[in-house]
Amino acid sequence: MFQSFFPQPKLFFSSLAIWSGLLILIWYTFGKTLGESLGFDLTEAETVIGLGHFITSEFLWFDTYFAFGALSFFLVWRSRRSHEWQVWSVLGSALLIYLSYASVQVSVVINAWYGPFYNDIQTALTGDGDVTAGDLYGHFIVFCTIAFPYILFIIVNRFFTAHYIFRWRTAMNNYYVERWKQVRNIEGASQRIQEDTMRFAAIMEGLGVALVDSIMTLIAFLPVLAALSVHVETLPVIGSIPYPLVTISIVWSIFGTLVLLAAGIKLPGLEFRNQRVEAAFRKELVMGEESEDNAGPGTLRDLFSNVRRNYFRIYWHYTYFNLFRYMYIQADNVVAYIFLVPTIVSGRITLGIMNQILRAFGQVASSFQFLVSSWTTIIELISIYKRLQAFEAAINDQPLTGIDKEFIESGSVET
Repeated sequence: MFQSFFPQPKLFFSSLAIWSGLLILIWYTFGKTLGESLGFDLTEAETVIGLGHFITSEFLWFDTYFAFGALSFFLVWRSRRSHEWQVWSVLGSALLIYLSYASVQVSVVINAWYGPFYNDIQTALTGDGDVTAGDLYGHFIVFCTIAFPYILFIIVNRFFTAHYIFRWRTAMNNYYVERWKQVRNIEGASQRIQEDTMRFAAIMEGLGVALVDSIMTLIAFLPVLAALSVHVETLPVIGSIPYPLVTISIVWSIFGTLVLLAAGIKLPGLEFRNQRVEAAFRKELVMGEESEDNAGPGTLRDLFSNVRRNYFRIYWHYTYFNLFRYMYIQADNVVAYIFLVPTIVSGRITLGIMNQILRAFGQVASSFQFLVSSWTTIIELISIYKRLQAFEAAINDQPLTGIDKEFIESGSVET
C-alpha cells in the first residue's frame, strides 16, 4: 500500500516527522527574526479582511518557508534513493498540504469578516441610523470577493486531489499485478487488487484530505480562539481558567472521541470479518458457475448463514454506537452557547464577537473531533487495510494472522 508509492515508507515517514518538527520549531522560535532579515515586514497586525490577506508579508513569508522545507526534503530523498512515484508522493503530498492550509486561511478571513458584519447588524437593529444599507451591502461585496474566487480554488484543489489519489491507486495496482504469480491462489486475489485498491484510494481521498484539513484548521484557529478567550472571564461551574475557550474545546472533543472509541471498538474487526465471509460466499458462487460440483445448496446455506450472523452482530454494535454518536452530536450543537452564558448576560461581548467565538470554537472542536465525525469511514479503511496487509504478507512469504489464518486452516470463516 505504501511502499508502492512512497520510497522506503518507514524511513520516509520517520524522517518526514523529524524534518517537520524541526521546521515547526524553527518557525515558532526564530521564524519572525529570520523572515524580517529576509525583508518581510512581520509587524503585528489584525487579519486583513479580503483577498489582500493572501499577499500580506506574513502570508508570503510562510509560502516561502514552506516551499523551502518541501523542496529541501524532496531533493534529499531524490539524491538518496530514486523512486518511480516520488514526484507525486513527495511534492504532490506537499502541495496537498499547502492547498489545505490556503483553504483554511479562507475560513480564517471569513471568520474575521463576521465580526464587523454582525456588529453592524446589531447597531442597525437599534434603529438609530448609524449603519446604512450601503454599509451592509459593502460587507456583502467584501464577502463575495472572498467566497467566489474560493469556489475556483476548491475546484482546482479537488481536481488535483483526485489525480493524486488515482496515481496512488495506480502504484498499488502495478505493484500487485507485477506479483500476480505469487498471489493468484490467495482467496479473493482479484477482488483485493481491483476492488480493495479502488476503495482504499476512494477512502483516502476523503479521509486523508479531511485529516490534513483538521490539522491545518487547528494550526490556524487555535491562535484565533486563544485571542478571543480574553472576552470570556468565567465559565459556568468551572469559574475562571486560562484560555477558557481553547481548554473547553479540547476537553469536550477528547471526551467525545474517547466515548466513541469505546463504543465502536469492536466495529473494525466485524467489518473486516464481514468482507471475508462475503468473499467466501461470492467465491463459492463463482466456482459454481464453472463446475456443478461446487455451490451445493448445503454449502451455500452454511456460507450465507455466516454472512447473516455477522451482519446481525454489526447491526447490534452499530445500534449502541450510533446512540452515543448522535447524543454527542446533538449536545455539540449547544455546548459553546452553554459556556458563553455568563459572558453573554454580562454584556461583555457584541453580536459580532459572539459569532466569531462560536465559529472559531466550532472549527477547533470539529478538528479535534476528527475521529468522532469519521469513525465509520475509519472502520471501513481499517478493514480494507487489514485485507491488503494480509495480501502483502502472502506476497512477502510472511505468516498470515487473524481471520486470514483461520480461513486457510479451516477452509471457511465462522463468526
